[in-house]
Amino acid sequence: MSQSVRTGTLINAQDPLDDVESGELGLPVTDLADRLWHVFISMRTGLALILFLALLGLVGALVAQVPAGLAADPVSYRQWLEGVRPKYGGWTNVLDALGLFAVFSSVWFKGTVVLLSTSLVACSINRTPLLWRQAVHPRTVVSHGFLEHAPLAEQINSAAAPAAASAALEQQLRARGYRTIAGADGRDLALYADRFRWAPFGTVVAHLSLIFILAGAVLGTTGFRVEDFAITVGSRVAVGNGTSLEVEAVSFSDSYYEDGRPSDYASRLVVYDGGVPVAEQTIRVNDPLRYGDVTFFQSFFGPAADVRVVNATGGAVFEGGVPLMWGSADETKSIGRFGVPDTNLVVYVVGVASGRVDPTIQAGQMQFEVYEGNATTPIAVEVVDQGQQVEIAGLGFTFERERQYTGLIASRDPGAPLVWLGTILLVGGVALVFFFPSRRLWARIRPASGGSAIQVAAITRHDVTFEAAFGSLIDDVRRGLDPAPGA
Repeated sequence: MSQSVRTGTLINAQDPLDDVESGELGLPVTDLADRLWHVFISMRTGLALILFLALLGLVGALVAQVPAGLAADPVSYRQWLEGVRPKYGGWTNVLDALGLFAVFSSVWFKGTVVLLSTSLVACSINRTPLLWRQAVHPRTVVSHGFLEHAPLAEQINSAAAPAAASAALEQQLRARGYRTIAGADGRDLALYADRFRWAPFGTVVAHLSLIFILAGAVLGTTGFRVEDFAITVGSRVAVGNGTSLEVEAVSFSDSYYEDGRPSDYASRLVVYDGGVPVAEQTIRVNDPLRYGDVTFFQSFFGPAADVRVVNATGGAVFEGGVPLMWGSADETKSIGRFGVPDTNLVVYVVGVASGRVDPTIQAGQMQFEVYEGNATTPIAVEVVDQGQQVEIAGLGFTFERERQYTGLIASRDPGAPLVWLGTILLVGGVALVFFFPSRRLWARIRPASGGSAIQVAAITRHDVTFEAAFGSLIDDVRRGLDPAPGA
Protein backbone atom coordinates (compact mmCIF):
# COMPACT_ATOMS: atom_id res chain seq x y z
CA MET A 1 0.00 0.00 0.00
CA SER A 2 1.62 3.23 -1.05
CA GLN A 3 1.02 6.54 0.69
CA SER A 4 0.06 9.66 -1.20
CA VAL A 5 -0.39 12.72 0.97
CA ARG A 6 -2.04 15.43 -1.11
CA THR A 7 -0.97 19.01 -0.76
CA GLY A 8 -2.68 21.84 -2.51
CA THR A 9 -4.97 24.81 -2.22
CA LEU A 10 -8.17 24.72 -0.24
CA ILE A 11 -10.99 25.00 -2.78
CA ASN A 12 -14.58 25.83 -1.88
CA ALA A 13 -14.08 24.56 1.64
CA GLN A 14 -14.43 26.41 4.89
CA ASP A 15 -11.07 26.61 6.60
CA PRO A 16 -11.44 25.99 10.36
CA LEU A 17 -8.51 28.36 10.91
CA ASP A 18 -9.78 31.23 8.79
CA ASP A 19 -11.42 32.99 11.72
CA VAL A 20 -8.17 32.90 13.69
CA GLU A 21 -5.59 33.59 11.00
CA SER A 22 -7.45 36.54 9.52
CA GLY A 23 -7.43 38.35 12.88
CA GLU A 24 -10.92 39.65 12.17
CA LEU A 25 -13.92 39.48 14.44
CA GLY A 26 -16.23 40.14 11.54
CA LEU A 27 -17.65 43.31 13.12
CA PRO A 28 -19.75 45.42 10.75
CA VAL A 29 -18.06 48.65 9.77
CA THR A 30 -20.99 50.92 10.48
CA ASP A 31 -19.58 53.88 12.37
CA LEU A 32 -16.41 55.70 13.31
CA ALA A 33 -15.62 53.44 16.28
CA ASP A 34 -15.79 50.36 14.05
CA ARG A 35 -13.56 51.99 11.47
CA LEU A 36 -11.00 52.97 14.10
CA TRP A 37 -11.10 49.43 15.50
CA HIS A 38 -10.33 47.95 12.08
CA VAL A 39 -7.52 50.48 11.55
CA PHE A 40 -5.87 49.58 14.86
CA ILE A 41 -6.09 45.81 14.35
CA SER A 42 -4.67 46.09 10.85
CA MET A 43 -1.18 44.64 10.36
CA ARG A 44 -0.42 47.50 7.97
CA THR A 45 -1.07 50.01 10.74
CA GLY A 46 1.34 48.21 13.06
CA LEU A 47 4.05 47.97 10.40
CA ALA A 48 3.67 51.66 9.49
CA LEU A 49 4.03 52.72 13.14
CA ILE A 50 7.04 50.45 13.65
CA LEU A 51 8.72 51.90 10.53
CA PHE A 52 8.04 55.44 11.77
CA LEU A 53 9.59 54.58 15.14
CA ALA A 54 12.61 53.18 13.32
CA LEU A 55 12.87 56.43 11.33
CA LEU A 56 12.78 58.46 14.55
CA GLY A 57 15.50 56.21 15.97
CA LEU A 58 17.63 56.87 12.88
CA VAL A 59 17.13 60.62 13.33
CA GLY A 60 18.13 60.26 16.97
CA ALA A 61 21.32 58.49 15.91
CA LEU A 62 22.27 61.01 13.20
CA VAL A 63 21.24 64.29 14.86
CA ALA A 64 23.01 65.45 18.01
CA GLN A 65 20.82 64.89 21.07
CA VAL A 66 20.78 67.29 24.01
CA PRO A 67 22.35 65.69 27.11
CA ALA A 68 19.93 64.45 29.74
CA GLY A 69 18.97 67.19 32.17
CA LEU A 70 19.95 70.14 29.96
CA ALA A 71 16.60 70.34 28.17
CA ALA A 72 14.88 71.21 31.46
CA ASP A 73 17.18 74.20 32.01
CA PRO A 74 16.36 76.94 29.43
CA VAL A 75 19.66 78.77 29.91
CA SER A 76 21.79 75.64 29.60
CA TYR A 77 19.73 74.44 26.64
CA ARG A 78 20.21 77.74 24.79
CA GLN A 79 23.95 77.53 25.39
CA TRP A 80 24.00 73.97 24.09
CA LEU A 81 21.94 75.00 21.06
CA GLU A 82 24.43 77.75 20.20
CA GLY A 83 27.18 75.15 20.48
CA VAL A 84 25.65 72.97 17.76
CA ARG A 85 24.55 75.86 15.53
CA PRO A 86 27.86 75.89 13.56
CA LYS A 87 27.20 72.25 12.60
CA TYR A 88 23.56 72.58 11.49
CA GLY A 89 23.50 76.23 10.40
CA GLY A 90 20.06 77.42 9.28
CA TRP A 91 18.52 74.04 10.07
CA THR A 92 19.19 74.49 13.79
CA ASN A 93 15.95 76.38 14.51
CA VAL A 94 13.93 73.97 12.34
CA LEU A 95 15.31 70.90 14.10
CA ASP A 96 14.73 72.58 17.46
CA ALA A 97 11.11 73.49 16.60
CA LEU A 98 10.44 69.89 15.55
CA GLY A 99 11.94 68.56 18.78
CA LEU A 100 14.53 66.53 16.90
CA PHE A 101 17.35 67.47 19.27
CA ALA A 102 15.47 65.43 21.89
CA VAL A 103 13.83 62.80 19.67
CA PHE A 104 13.16 60.22 22.36
CA SER A 105 11.26 62.63 24.57
CA SER A 106 9.51 64.40 21.67
CA VAL A 107 5.78 64.37 21.01
CA TRP A 108 6.50 62.44 17.80
CA PHE A 109 8.16 59.57 19.62
CA LYS A 110 5.75 59.44 22.55
CA GLY A 111 2.70 59.79 20.31
CA THR A 112 3.86 56.97 18.03
CA VAL A 113 4.54 54.76 21.04
CA VAL A 114 1.00 55.41 22.32
CA LEU A 115 -0.52 54.61 18.91
CA LEU A 116 1.58 51.46 18.49
CA SER A 117 0.74 50.30 22.02
CA THR A 118 -2.96 50.89 21.30
CA SER A 119 -2.65 48.86 18.10
CA LEU A 120 -0.93 46.01 19.93
CA VAL A 121 -3.57 45.98 22.66
CA ALA A 122 -6.35 46.02 20.07
CA CYS A 123 -4.77 43.12 18.17
CA SER A 124 -4.42 41.15 21.40
CA ILE A 125 -8.03 41.82 22.40
CA ASN A 126 -9.19 40.88 18.92
CA ARG A 127 -7.17 37.69 18.75
CA THR A 128 -7.42 36.28 22.28
CA PRO A 129 -11.11 35.19 22.25
CA LEU A 130 -10.55 33.36 18.99
CA LEU A 131 -7.47 31.58 20.30
CA TRP A 132 -9.32 30.71 23.50
CA ARG A 133 -12.23 29.25 21.55
CA GLN A 134 -9.83 27.27 19.37
CA ALA A 135 -8.04 25.83 22.43
CA VAL A 136 -11.03 25.20 24.71
CA HIS A 137 -14.00 24.75 22.38
CA PRO A 138 -12.56 23.69 19.03
CA ARG A 139 -14.67 22.92 16.01
CA THR A 140 -14.66 19.12 15.80
CA VAL A 141 -16.80 18.50 12.71
CA VAL A 142 -15.78 19.93 9.35
CA SER A 143 -17.25 19.75 5.88
CA HIS A 144 -16.57 17.12 3.22
CA GLY A 145 -15.12 19.88 1.04
CA PHE A 146 -12.48 20.70 3.62
CA LEU A 147 -11.59 17.03 4.11
CA GLU A 148 -11.13 16.58 0.36
CA HIS A 149 -9.28 19.78 -0.49
CA ALA A 150 -7.27 20.68 2.61
CA PRO A 151 -3.53 21.25 2.04
CA LEU A 152 -2.86 17.95 3.84
CA ALA A 153 -5.53 15.36 3.09
CA GLU A 154 -5.59 11.57 2.85
CA GLN A 155 -8.16 8.79 2.76
CA ILE A 156 -7.63 5.32 4.22
CA ASN A 157 -9.93 2.44 3.25
CA SER A 158 -10.06 -0.26 5.89
CA ALA A 159 -11.88 -3.54 6.53
CA ALA A 160 -12.35 -2.46 10.16
CA ALA A 161 -15.68 -1.17 11.42
CA PRO A 162 -15.94 2.63 11.82
CA ALA A 163 -15.65 2.42 15.63
CA ALA A 164 -12.50 0.26 15.43
CA ALA A 165 -10.97 2.46 12.75
CA SER A 166 -11.67 5.57 14.84
CA ALA A 167 -10.09 3.92 17.88
CA ALA A 168 -6.96 2.97 15.88
CA LEU A 169 -6.56 6.53 14.60
CA GLU A 170 -7.12 7.96 18.07
CA GLN A 171 -4.49 5.60 19.53
CA GLN A 172 -1.88 6.77 17.02
CA LEU A 173 -2.67 10.40 17.70
CA ARG A 174 -2.46 10.03 21.48
CA ALA A 175 0.87 8.22 21.11
CA ARG A 176 2.16 11.36 19.38
CA GLY A 177 0.99 13.65 22.19
CA TYR A 178 -2.25 14.87 20.64
CA ARG A 179 -5.41 15.67 22.55
CA THR A 180 -8.39 14.01 20.87
CA ILE A 181 -12.09 14.88 20.93
CA ALA A 182 -14.63 12.50 19.41
CA GLY A 183 -17.80 13.69 17.70
CA ALA A 184 -20.43 12.55 15.25
CA ASP A 185 -22.18 13.83 12.14
CA GLY A 186 -25.17 11.65 11.44
CA ARG A 187 -23.96 8.11 10.77
CA ASP A 188 -20.36 9.31 10.42
CA LEU A 189 -17.90 9.47 13.29
CA ALA A 190 -15.77 12.60 13.68
CA LEU A 191 -12.44 12.98 15.43
CA TYR A 192 -10.59 16.17 16.22
CA ALA A 193 -6.97 16.26 17.46
CA ASP A 194 -4.56 19.03 18.43
CA ARG A 195 -1.08 19.33 19.88
CA PHE A 196 0.42 22.32 21.72
CA ARG A 197 -2.98 24.02 21.70
CA TRP A 198 -1.79 26.86 23.95
CA ALA A 199 1.23 27.71 21.76
CA PRO A 200 -0.67 30.27 19.60
CA PHE A 201 -1.01 32.42 22.72
CA GLY A 202 2.71 33.07 22.27
CA THR A 203 1.75 35.69 19.66
CA VAL A 204 -0.38 37.49 22.25
CA VAL A 205 2.47 37.31 24.76
CA ALA A 206 4.86 38.71 22.13
CA HIS A 207 2.46 41.60 21.40
CA LEU A 208 2.13 42.45 25.07
CA SER A 209 5.90 42.20 25.53
CA LEU A 210 6.39 44.97 22.97
CA ILE A 211 4.08 47.19 25.03
CA PHE A 212 6.28 46.64 28.10
CA ILE A 213 9.41 47.40 26.06
CA LEU A 214 7.91 50.57 24.58
CA ALA A 215 6.66 51.72 27.98
CA GLY A 216 10.11 51.11 29.44
CA ALA A 217 11.74 53.08 26.62
CA VAL A 218 9.45 56.07 27.20
CA LEU A 219 9.86 55.88 30.96
CA GLY A 220 13.62 55.70 30.47
CA THR A 221 13.59 59.18 28.90
CA THR A 222 12.68 60.57 32.32
CA GLY A 223 15.96 59.28 33.76
CA PHE A 224 19.53 60.41 33.14
CA ARG A 225 22.94 59.07 32.22
CA VAL A 226 26.05 61.09 33.10
CA GLU A 227 29.05 59.60 31.29
CA ASP A 228 31.74 61.85 32.80
CA PHE A 229 30.90 61.93 36.50
CA ALA A 230 34.35 62.45 38.02
CA ILE A 231 35.22 62.66 41.74
CA THR A 232 38.60 63.52 43.17
CA VAL A 233 39.59 61.06 45.88
CA GLY A 234 38.65 62.57 49.24
CA SER A 235 35.94 64.76 47.72
CA ARG A 236 32.15 64.64 47.63
CA VAL A 237 30.21 65.60 44.48
CA ALA A 238 26.47 66.15 44.01
CA VAL A 239 24.77 63.93 41.45
CA GLY A 240 22.17 66.56 40.55
CA ASN A 241 19.60 65.70 37.86
CA GLY A 242 16.73 66.15 40.27
CA THR A 243 18.21 63.95 43.00
CA SER A 244 19.39 64.77 46.52
CA LEU A 245 22.33 62.39 46.17
CA GLU A 246 26.03 63.05 46.71
CA VAL A 247 28.90 60.63 46.17
CA GLU A 248 32.19 60.61 48.05
CA ALA A 249 35.26 58.83 46.70
CA VAL A 250 36.97 57.49 49.81
CA SER A 251 39.84 55.74 48.03
CA PHE A 252 40.98 54.48 44.65
CA SER A 253 43.36 51.67 43.71
CA ASP A 254 44.66 50.42 40.38
CA SER A 255 46.90 47.57 39.25
CA TYR A 256 48.57 46.82 35.91
CA TYR A 257 49.82 43.99 33.74
CA GLU A 258 53.51 43.78 32.87
CA ASP A 259 52.88 45.52 29.53
CA GLY A 260 51.37 48.52 31.31
CA ARG A 261 47.71 47.82 30.63
CA PRO A 262 45.38 48.24 33.65
CA SER A 263 44.36 44.87 35.08
CA ASP A 264 42.00 46.22 37.74
CA TYR A 265 40.86 49.49 39.22
CA ALA A 266 38.43 50.00 42.05
CA SER A 267 36.82 52.87 43.93
CA ARG A 268 35.49 52.93 47.45
CA LEU A 269 32.34 55.04 47.30
CA VAL A 270 29.90 56.37 49.88
CA VAL A 271 26.49 57.60 48.71
CA TYR A 272 24.72 60.31 50.70
CA ASP A 273 21.01 61.07 50.41
CA GLY A 274 20.09 64.41 51.94
CA GLY A 275 23.47 64.48 53.68
CA VAL A 276 22.97 61.06 55.32
CA PRO A 277 25.19 58.13 54.23
CA VAL A 278 22.93 55.46 52.74
CA ALA A 279 25.22 53.12 50.78
CA GLU A 280 28.90 52.19 50.68
CA GLN A 281 30.70 49.81 48.33
CA THR A 282 33.94 49.18 46.48
CA ILE A 283 33.01 49.20 42.81
CA ARG A 284 34.78 47.80 39.77
CA VAL A 285 34.03 47.79 36.06
CA ASN A 286 31.63 44.87 36.31
CA ASP A 287 30.49 45.45 39.87
CA PRO A 288 28.53 48.73 40.13
CA LEU A 289 26.92 50.33 43.17
CA ARG A 290 23.14 50.61 43.11
CA TYR A 291 21.05 52.81 45.37
CA GLY A 292 17.36 52.87 44.59
CA ASP A 293 17.04 53.30 40.83
CA VAL A 294 20.41 55.06 40.46
CA THR A 295 23.48 53.05 39.47
CA PHE A 296 27.14 54.06 39.60
CA PHE A 297 29.50 52.25 37.22
CA GLN A 298 33.29 52.37 37.37
CA SER A 299 34.39 53.76 34.01
CA PHE A 300 37.76 55.58 33.97
CA PHE A 301 40.33 57.32 36.18
CA GLY A 302 43.17 59.81 36.03
CA PRO A 303 45.04 62.62 37.79
CA ALA A 304 43.44 65.55 39.62
CA ALA A 305 44.72 68.77 41.15
CA ASP A 306 43.72 70.12 44.56
CA VAL A 307 43.12 73.84 44.08
CA ARG A 308 42.37 76.59 46.60
CA VAL A 309 41.06 80.03 45.63
CA VAL A 310 40.88 82.85 48.21
CA ASN A 311 39.60 86.40 48.09
CA ALA A 312 41.39 89.56 49.16
CA THR A 313 40.65 88.92 52.84
CA GLY A 314 41.94 85.34 52.70
CA GLY A 315 38.52 83.72 52.74
CA ALA A 316 38.22 80.59 50.61
CA VAL A 317 35.86 80.95 47.64
CA PHE A 318 36.77 77.58 46.10
CA GLU A 319 38.53 74.60 47.59
CA GLY A 320 38.52 71.12 46.10
CA GLY A 321 39.87 68.68 43.60
CA VAL A 322 39.74 69.38 39.87
CA PRO A 323 39.79 66.19 37.75
CA LEU A 324 42.07 66.60 34.72
CA MET A 325 39.63 64.70 32.51
CA TRP A 326 40.44 66.00 29.06
CA GLY A 327 43.53 65.87 26.90
CA SER A 328 45.08 68.40 24.58
CA ALA A 329 45.03 67.83 20.82
CA ASP A 330 48.66 66.69 20.85
CA GLU A 331 47.97 64.41 23.85
CA THR A 332 50.79 65.99 25.88
CA LYS A 333 48.60 67.72 28.48
CA SER A 334 45.80 66.78 30.85
CA ILE A 335 43.17 69.47 31.39
CA GLY A 336 40.52 70.17 34.01
CA ARG A 337 38.02 72.97 34.42
CA PHE A 338 36.09 74.72 37.19
CA GLY A 339 34.12 77.89 37.69
CA VAL A 340 34.88 80.26 40.56
CA PRO A 341 31.69 80.70 42.63
CA ASP A 342 30.03 84.14 42.63
CA THR A 343 32.19 85.32 39.72
CA ASN A 344 32.12 84.93 35.94
CA LEU A 345 35.62 83.43 35.94
CA VAL A 346 36.30 80.04 34.35
CA VAL A 347 39.62 78.41 35.19
CA TYR A 348 41.39 75.68 33.22
CA VAL A 349 43.96 73.66 35.15
CA VAL A 350 46.61 72.14 32.89
CA GLY A 351 49.11 69.45 33.80
CA VAL A 352 51.51 67.22 31.90
CA ALA A 353 49.96 63.96 30.65
CA SER A 354 51.31 60.72 32.11
CA GLY A 355 54.54 59.67 30.43
CA ARG A 356 54.91 62.97 28.53
CA VAL A 357 57.31 65.88 28.88
CA ASP A 358 56.40 69.55 28.44
CA PRO A 359 59.10 72.24 28.59
CA THR A 360 56.71 74.83 30.02
CA ILE A 361 55.25 72.73 32.86
CA GLN A 362 57.69 70.86 35.07
CA ALA A 363 57.10 68.08 37.57
CA GLY A 364 55.26 69.44 40.61
CA GLN A 365 53.75 72.32 38.65
CA MET A 366 50.31 73.19 37.23
CA GLN A 367 49.23 75.86 34.78
CA PHE A 368 46.20 78.08 35.43
CA GLU A 369 44.40 79.63 32.43
CA VAL A 370 41.73 82.07 33.61
CA TYR A 371 38.95 83.24 31.28
CA GLU A 372 36.24 85.80 31.86
CA GLY A 373 32.73 84.75 30.80
CA ASN A 374 32.62 83.23 27.32
CA ALA A 375 35.82 84.93 26.20
CA THR A 376 38.15 82.89 23.99
CA THR A 377 41.29 84.71 25.13
CA PRO A 378 42.50 84.16 28.72
CA ILE A 379 43.01 87.14 31.00
CA ALA A 380 45.96 85.34 32.61
CA VAL A 381 48.11 82.22 32.12
CA GLU A 382 50.28 81.28 35.09
CA VAL A 383 52.47 78.23 35.79
CA VAL A 384 52.75 77.67 39.54
CA ASP A 385 54.68 75.33 41.81
CA GLN A 386 52.93 73.16 44.34
CA GLY A 387 52.01 75.32 47.37
CA GLN A 388 52.66 78.58 45.50
CA GLN A 389 49.92 81.23 45.40
CA VAL A 390 49.46 83.48 42.37
CA GLU A 391 47.27 86.60 42.19
CA ILE A 392 44.79 86.77 39.28
CA ALA A 393 41.81 89.14 38.99
CA GLY A 394 42.01 90.00 42.67
CA LEU A 395 41.96 86.38 43.79
CA GLY A 396 44.69 84.10 45.09
CA PHE A 397 45.09 80.73 43.27
CA THR A 398 47.08 77.90 44.83
CA PHE A 399 47.92 74.46 43.48
CA GLU A 400 48.07 72.46 46.70
CA ARG A 401 48.79 68.91 45.60
CA GLU A 402 48.16 66.29 42.94
CA ARG A 403 45.63 63.51 43.57
CA GLN A 404 43.78 60.86 41.63
CA TYR A 405 40.19 61.00 40.52
CA THR A 406 37.79 58.21 39.71
CA GLY A 407 35.49 58.49 36.71
CA LEU A 408 32.00 57.06 36.95
CA ILE A 409 28.88 56.66 34.86
CA ALA A 410 25.90 57.75 36.93
CA SER A 411 22.69 56.38 35.50
CA ARG A 412 19.03 56.27 36.40
CA ASP A 413 16.76 54.31 34.08
CA PRO A 414 13.33 53.81 35.68
CA GLY A 415 12.19 51.96 32.57
CA ALA A 416 14.84 49.23 32.72
CA PRO A 417 12.71 46.72 34.70
CA LEU A 418 9.92 47.03 32.14
CA VAL A 419 12.35 46.55 29.27
CA TRP A 420 13.80 43.43 30.91
CA LEU A 421 10.32 42.04 31.59
CA GLY A 422 9.26 42.77 28.02
CA THR A 423 12.39 41.12 26.63
CA ILE A 424 11.80 37.96 28.67
CA LEU A 425 8.17 37.83 27.54
CA LEU A 426 9.16 38.42 23.92
CA VAL A 427 11.70 35.59 23.95
CA GLY A 428 9.21 33.32 25.70
CA GLY A 429 6.39 34.15 23.29
CA VAL A 430 8.52 33.65 20.19
CA ALA A 431 9.93 30.38 21.57
CA LEU A 432 6.40 29.15 22.31
CA VAL A 433 5.30 29.77 18.73
CA PHE A 434 8.38 28.43 16.90
CA PHE A 435 9.50 25.57 19.12
CA PHE A 436 6.05 24.25 20.01
CA PRO A 437 4.06 24.58 16.77
CA SER A 438 0.34 24.15 17.20
CA ARG A 439 -1.01 21.32 15.04
CA ARG A 440 -4.66 20.48 14.35
CA LEU A 441 -6.22 17.56 12.50
CA TRP A 442 -9.77 16.55 11.61
CA ALA A 443 -11.02 13.13 10.63
CA ARG A 444 -14.31 11.67 9.49
CA ILE A 445 -14.90 7.90 9.62
CA ARG A 446 -17.87 6.69 7.61
CA PRO A 447 -19.22 3.23 6.83
CA ALA A 448 -18.12 1.97 3.44
CA SER A 449 -18.39 -1.20 1.39
CA GLY A 450 -16.39 -3.89 3.18
CA GLY A 451 -15.52 -1.76 6.21
CA SER A 452 -14.95 1.98 6.62
CA ALA A 453 -13.39 5.00 4.91
CA ILE A 454 -11.23 7.32 7.01
CA GLN A 455 -10.69 10.85 5.76
CA VAL A 456 -7.96 12.80 7.58
CA ALA A 457 -7.14 16.44 6.87
CA ALA A 458 -4.92 19.15 8.33
CA ILE A 459 -3.57 22.59 7.53
CA THR A 460 0.11 23.40 7.62
CA ARG A 461 0.99 27.02 8.20
CA HIS A 462 4.52 28.17 9.06
CA ASP A 463 5.30 24.55 10.07
CA VAL A 464 7.56 22.93 7.47
CA THR A 465 7.90 19.67 9.40
CA PHE A 466 4.17 19.00 9.69
CA GLU A 467 3.82 17.38 6.26
CA ALA A 468 6.35 14.68 7.12
CA ALA A 469 4.71 14.09 10.53
CA PHE A 470 1.30 13.84 8.85
CA GLY A 471 2.61 11.29 6.36
CA SER A 472 4.14 9.21 9.16
CA LEU A 473 0.81 9.21 11.01
CA ILE A 474 -1.07 7.99 7.94
CA ASP A 475 1.50 5.22 7.37
CA ASP A 476 1.20 3.98 10.96
CA VAL A 477 -2.60 4.02 10.88
CA ARG A 478 -2.62 2.05 7.63
CA ARG A 479 -0.23 -0.54 9.03
CA GLY A 480 -2.43 -1.01 12.06
CA LEU A 481 -5.61 -1.64 10.09
CA ASP A 482 -6.58 -4.37 7.67
CA PRO A 483 -7.07 -2.94 4.18
CA ALA A 484 -10.55 -2.98 2.67
CA PRO A 485 -11.16 -5.67 0.04
CA GLY A 486 -9.83 -4.59 -3.32
CA ALA A 487 -7.84 -1.70 -1.78
